[in-house]
Amino acid sequence: MSGPQQNGPAHAPARSSKERSALALGALGVVYGDIGTSPLYALRECVNTGPGGHGVPPTPENVLGLLSLVFWALALVVTLKYLWFVLRADNQGEGGILALFALVEGGSGRQRSRGVGALLLLGIFGAGLLVGDGVITPVVSVFGAVEGLEVLEPSLETLIVPITLAILVGLFAVQRFGTGRIGRAFGPVMALWFLALSVTGVVAIWREPSVLAAISPFWAIRFLHDAGFAGFLLLGSVVLVITGAEALYADLGHFGRESIRRAWLVAVLPALLLNYFGQGAALLRDPSAAANPFYALTPGWTLYPMLALATAAAVIASQALISGVFSMTRQAVQLGYWPRTRIVHTSADEAGQIYVPGVNWALMIACVGIALAFEGSSKLAAAYGVSVTGTMIITSVLFAYVARRRFGWHPAATIALLALFLTMDASLFAANLAKLTHGGWLPLVIGGVFFVLMTTWRAGRDALGGSREMRSLPLDVFLADVAATKPIRVPGTAVVLSGTPEGVPVVLLHHFKHNRMLHERIVLLNVETDRRPRVPAPERVGAEELGHGFFRVRARVGFMQDANVPALLEQARAFGLEIDPAQVSYFLGRESLLTTGPAKLARWRKSLFALMSRNARPATQFFGLPPNRVVELGAQVEL
Repeated sequence: MSGPQQNGPAHAPARSSKERSALALGALGVVYGDIGTSPLYALRECVNTGPGGHGVPPTPENVLGLLSLVFWALALVVTLKYLWFVLRADNQGEGGILALFALVEGGSGRQRSRGVGALLLLGIFGAGLLVGDGVITPVVSVFGAVEGLEVLEPSLETLIVPITLAILVGLFAVQRFGTGRIGRAFGPVMALWFLALSVTGVVAIWREPSVLAAISPFWAIRFLHDAGFAGFLLLGSVVLVITGAEALYADLGHFGRESIRRAWLVAVLPALLLNYFGQGAALLRDPSAAANPFYALTPGWTLYPMLALATAAAVIASQALISGVFSMTRQAVQLGYWPRTRIVHTSADEAGQIYVPGVNWALMIACVGIALAFEGSSKLAAAYGVSVTGTMIITSVLFAYVARRRFGWHPAATIALLALFLTMDASLFAANLAKLTHGGWLPLVIGGVFFVLMTTWRAGRDALGGSREMRSLPLDVFLADVAATKPIRVPGTAVVLSGTPEGVPVVLLHHFKHNRMLHERIVLLNVETDRRPRVPAPERVGAEELGHGFFRVRARVGFMQDANVPALLEQARAFGLEIDPAQVSYFLGRESLLTTGPAKLARWRKSLFALMSRNARPATQFFGLPPNRVVELGAQVEL
């Protein structure tokens, strides 16, 4: 079976060995922080038989069975599904569930079937679940590390929540420096972390080598058979070992496929397996280690440096989901499913490295609130699994559609692989549903909220576009009127931004109606977002002369590119449109939305859309317009 065809640039820039190594090190610090800190709590939850726990007693048969499940989960879900297949289904180098969404939407044509429409809605909900994952990951990771204080000194338990809050606030405070600089700072720390995982695991395995028998799938099958339904439910804890798999796909644009794969195969996977098997060896030697099998590998004085390193790694673990949410926000804005928001580029070399201030501080507030509400990693573990596995299912379904429709896979091959993926994902998701009342509801609520916000924004935009179209005028009619009335023409160029490539923008009609004059040259500019992440420069701008001093410019930008209007107009010079920046006035419409119009949308959705619209980033900033050259004309519009 051949994998999907690469959908990235045909000639990706060649990187030196030093550059590839630097990116791989950065990937350790950003991409693999989440999954790399799962040993702090994953196996502990599997053998947690205390109040609120869903684990099994650490008998030799149970330990080998659990380790076998861990081994094959990492091999099949992360290595096979994500590293081998899903990472290859990129959208010109960009990954994540919204990159798949764009491939589905772009390949469905103008007439969408109900099935494709359902897939798109599923993708939007998956994006919401990823946000939920981004909220939960920092809290559960930091809690998992700081709870080592209880092992060090039980009386320090009261400090766990305050220390966790302080770390979370500090983590979000450094996001403004960008994932590239954070990755370079965090990469060496995570390299040391994975080395520590490997060393402590090897020492424990050396003392109890019989634990290596768990590599055989026999033990996983036997465990599930003997444990019955209780064993099936335990998959809800086993899934904690693969948290972060969706994040590595979302962060594809930050570091690239090659760097992510290299870091996983060379450093991350070996370290995780050695440490999990080391924890299993410790449980075989002493079942009382079930209280915290990770810290059982570092007795005596070694507990102190390991606690410090684990806390640092837990801080870094949150970076994968945070940067993934940043990327997803930018994609949602450009695809028309989220209001305009401020996006800061933090690297001149890697276009995918960005910082979104509004999202960053919203995530921080949400994380602090969840930390105060749940007060521990065990209570959050239930919520964690639902968001992770829910997103995985949606990714599998979207990937299968893209592989078949966009990459030309044979139907039988597509169905076979989808069946394999869904068997794994759905089993893990179903096992986590038993935890709905123990916190599993949280990511579903977060996903539902973002689903409503994103679909409302898109529906409101569509309704607003329809209203503009009704108030517009055919271009030939307007030009004929200009030719007949010969209005006053003043020196300079007026650039009128239009939401549609056809007709006359409403803002120009308002200007002409009230001022009874026009500039000597008028450029009707329409900027559309392509379903590709980046549109090559030769395809970005097209222009035509319409007569009577009018020009039509159509610009296309990718959903990972900025719609900088002055830069786009500069490219129009190739079509003979010479524009002096000092003689340009930009005309924008500022619409006051009224919710009293015909019932195309529910009243509450109209009100929600109006609220989101009022809080969106001004078009002046979004399009990179010089503020002192912008003319805004207001109008009231009924939705």
